[in-house]
Amino acid sequence: MGKILHMLPVLLLVGAGLVLPCPAGAGQKIPEKLEYSLSWTGINVGTATQEIVDEGETRRIISSARSNAWLSRFFPVDDRTESVLLKKGVFPGEPRTFTMLFREGSHTRDREISFNVAARVAHFHDRKNGEKVTVPIDGETFDIYSSFYFVRHQHLEPGRSFYINVLDSKKLHRIEVRVLKRERVSVPAGEFTTLKVEPMVKPVGVFEGKRGAYIWLTDDERRIPVKAQTKVTVGSVTAVLTGGVY
Repeated sequence: MGKILHMLPVLLLVGAGLVLPCPAGAGQKIPEKLEYSLSWTGINVGTATQEIVDEGETRRIISSARSNAWLSRFFPVDDRTESVLLKKGVFPGEPRTFTMLFREGSHTRDREISFNVAARVAHFHDRKNGEKVTVPIDGETFDIYSSFYFVRHQHLEPGRSFYINVLDSKKLHRIEVRVLKRERVSVPAGEFTTLKVEPMVKPVGVFEGKRGAYIWLTDDERRIPVKAQTKVTVGSVTAVLTGGVY
């Protein structure tokens, strides 16, 4: 169940290769904090947040997910990730480090990735078991959470497909995302005209799940993700925007 709480940013992977970029920083309010309620087949299971802040020459993206009191009785979840980027290149910037600390039930994952964009490599370190791996990367490769913000600075049109290079732990993925249609949706934060997209994620690593993941982004320059939904082994998981600063 813990992996479910981090499906939202995984659903936001729209690509770099064929898109028409918007001007750097267009439509993006910084600092920004988005707050979500997470439910599994209609049952509330927790909350998640996505936050971006500027700190001098760097930009920091912080994600957290926590189980609610009901789920915590038998499967407590307290997850946090942090991406640090230099404010250069395409928005949100050039990745420098990505850290992950997941506490899910009796299991803990503590991992770090350091990016060397100039050398086109990334260094993966599992801080729990000591494993270290050097991974070759392509140009404009992001971790899954910085790609969450990259998507919002692209030109999206229904009927088109796009791609992005995403490093998930030790593996580099090239993810296709299909822009399906415009759709009006209602969530606790309000009613929005949105673009519905489908990321063609793979059932490995953080990308666990089955075909049938969708994300709804506001159809304006901000491209705020107001809803996400994915099928899982039993039922489906939905994230809806409840508030924040945006």
